[in-house]
Parts: sequence; C-alpha cells; structure tokens
Amino acid sequence: MDKKPHRRLFGTDGIRGTANTAPMTAEVALKLGQAAGLLFTRGEHRHRVIIGKDTRLSGYMLEPALTAGFISAGMNVTLAGPLPTPAIAMLTRSLRADLGVVISASHNPYEDNGIKLFGPDGAKLSDAAEAEIETLMAEDLSARMAPSAKLGRASRLVDAAGRYVEAAKFSLPRGLRLDGLRIVLDCAHGAAYRVAPAALYELGAEVISLGVSPDGFNINREAGSTAPRALCEAVLEHGADIGIALDGDADRVIIADERGEIIDGDQILGLIARDMAEAGQLRGGGIVATVMSNLGLERFLGGLGLSLIRTKVGDRYVAEAMRAQGFNLGGEQSGHVILSDFATTGDGLVAALQVLSVLVRSGKRASVTCRVFNPLPQLLRNVRYRGASPLALPHIQTSIEAAAARLAGTGRVLIRPSGTEPLIRVMAEGEDHMLIEDIVDGLCVEIAAATARAAE
Repeated sequence: MDKKPHRRLFGTDGIRGTANTAPMTAEVALKLGQAAGLLFTRGEHRHRVIIGKDTRLSGYMLEPALTAGFISAGMNVTLAGPLPTPAIAMLTRSLRADLGVVISASHNPYEDNGIKLFGPDGAKLSDAAEAEIETLMAEDLSARMAPSAKLGRASRLVDAAGRYVEAAKFSLPRGLRLDGLRIVLDCAHGAAYRVAPAALYELGAEVISLGVSPDGFNINREAGSTAPRALCEAVLEHGADIGIALDGDADRVIIADERGEIIDGDQILGLIARDMAEAGQLRGGGIVATVMSNLGLERFLGGLGLSLIRTKVGDRYVAEAMRAQGFNLGGEQSGHVILSDFATTGDGLVAALQVLSVLVRSGKRASVTCRVFNPLPQLLRNVRYRGASPLALPHIQTSIEAAAARLAGTGRVLIRPSGTEPLIRVMAEGEDHMLIEDIVDGLCVEIAAATARAAE
C-alpha cells in the first residue's frame, strides 16, 4: 500500500496559524510562493497566479510576500483584493490562470490567517500536490529562481468583484427576481462585504446589511455564520422575510427564518437536494456530505429515494468525492454548500441564492419552506489533549465500541481528532437525547482522564 504523503504545514484547509508567528509569517509565504510557482510552471506560456484575500490586517503582510515569491519564480501575479474564496476559485478557472491563492482563515478571529491554493481547474489542491509543495519549500530554491529577464509582473484585476457578482446571479433560474423580499445579510466584516449586498440588491431585494464595515480587526467578531445572534435579532427588528449570514471568506452560509431561528447547512442541503431532484437536475442519485451531517438528513433523503455519501470533515474532501462519483451537490452541516454546476468549492452566496429561489417559488414563509426534516438529537463536545492522541489507547477504543453498541442501530458515535487543533471531537446522535448526553459525557471524562495521566 502506498504511504499517504506527509504534510506538516498544510491542514484540512491550507496552511493556517496565528499571524506573524510560524507558519503564518512573511518568510513562509515567500517560500510558499516560490515553491508553488515552480511546481505549477508547466509549459512555455507566461504563467499567472490569481491572489485574493479577506479583510484581516495581516493580509497586508502576506499578500506582498506571496507576490514576491511568485514573481521570483517567474509567474505573473494578478491581485484581486478582498473577495470570497469561491470568487478566486472561479476567477482562476475563467481567466485560465495556473494557480489561485486565497489569504484567509475563514471563520477564525482576525489574529489568525491562512493560505489556501487552487489548481487551474478551480479545485483545491490534492494532498499529494500540497506534499510536493512542502518538499520544495524545505529545499534551497535559489538556483531555480527565474533569471532577471524572466521575472514576473504584478497587476490588479479591476473588475474582479463585478465578474463574481454576475457569476453568482447567473446561478438563479432565468428571469427569477427577488423583488418584494426583505433580507438581512450579515457579511461578518469579511471578504463578501461589497459583493454579497450588491448581488442581492441587483436582483431586486430590499437588503439590510450587517458586518460590512471591516477595519482589519473585526472580521467574524460577534458577526457572521459562526455568531448569528445579531442576524437573528435584526431579522425580528426589521420584520425581514429571511436572514443570511456568511463567514469571513464567504464559503459558508447559515440562514435565519422570519422568526429569527437558525437553519443550518444540513437543512439547506436537504432543501436544495429536493428542489434539484424534482427539477431533474440532481446528478449522482443523491448528495455528498461529511460524517458530521445529521442522521435526520440521511433519513429524509432516503425517503426521497436519494442517497447520502459521507466523507471525512472538510469541504475539499466533499468536493473530491463529488467529482469522483458524479454528484453535483454536497456540503457540510457548518454551511459549506458546493453546487458544482456553478462553483468548484463552497460558495455561501450561491447557496443562499438557491434557498431564496425556492422561497420565492414556494410563496411560503422561510420557517415552513426551509425546514425539510426533523434533526435527531446530536451532541458534540471537545476534549483538549497534549502530546500523542489518546484515541490510540486500547481502553479508549473499547469504550467507544461500547458506546456505539448502546445505540444499537438507532444512532451513531463519532470520535475524531480535529484537523487544526489538539482536540478530540466527541459526537453522538440518536433518538434518545438523555442517552446521547450520557454517552458523550462518559467518553469525554474517559478521554480527559487518559490525557491527564499521559501528561503526568
């Protein structure tokens, strides 16, 4: 069996960390630009990379460092400025660039930042490609840099925002408008603060915008899809028909109905899947989601004769499974929704537009239209650890197996390490809420005790 490629810098969604602290430093960004530039210089044409970012202060440090790295490798750099992650994926493909780069830590606070890469097809790079880049970064690349006459150039793409707005609007059925809808839109002071309000306004909606005043520090701060309280309050205050919350890089979305109650990514997936299936537009006979999606979604889809294929957590893995198995809808409970007919990665604005499309055509309230199944009780807790993961311990494995047996086919237990932090995520779901709570609490106590013993 082939060994899985080793990746030290790259996690489940690119490289991420605290800004100006390894690995999220200008030095690493420079080296990354050089290594990725070399790897994606294929052929004799003048190569190009598109770089976009969100609104974090540290973007001003990482953007020029990456630019210098790519230019020194002989690549031309096109700077798109603050734009959603899916916009950069779209531009990479539509402009026939060799590489796309997004500087963002998504839903994390401003202190963090990240770098994620897209190939010429607009898809996130594979584990193998990221491992190749890491290998190159560990080498002395000075002798492989471009000669002075073949250095790249940097320029700005002045119509980048307009291109994305039009692409997002194109995802709606021809002739469909949002006239008469009052929408509260929270952009998390992030990358979509200009484009998302513009798209909804141009489609005829009355837009009440929140989180559209970025200052470099307030991205995701008590705003956006991970902190939707302000959204829910604004929906009630303004008597809105629906609320939409994006995260910092706008690749995920959460909805609030007219009562100010949250509708998560699983409900959004179920709603869109049913609508696409009824229109004969759903390919693959179902959707792709992750191991975190609620069992209620799987049962709902089964009742429609549709399947749910599960992957490990991370929208990149959802996208890979969709491409490999011919699906055109997938996503995560957290609000990443991938509609591959229109985007290569999670796109919060495009997903929101599909929900609005169903809402307009149904003529019903969001609380009725957007809740398509009753979720099973699901509980998730985190246990922090030091050193080696305690999951490999035999008695922990035995306890996990015993917990799964207690649910006896009426639910499931999922224990997994975080892809970005030293955390064990303990999740269980089933029909009996008290049983679920007892299982999760018991496993958390055992894992915490094992971690404490290992630290002694």
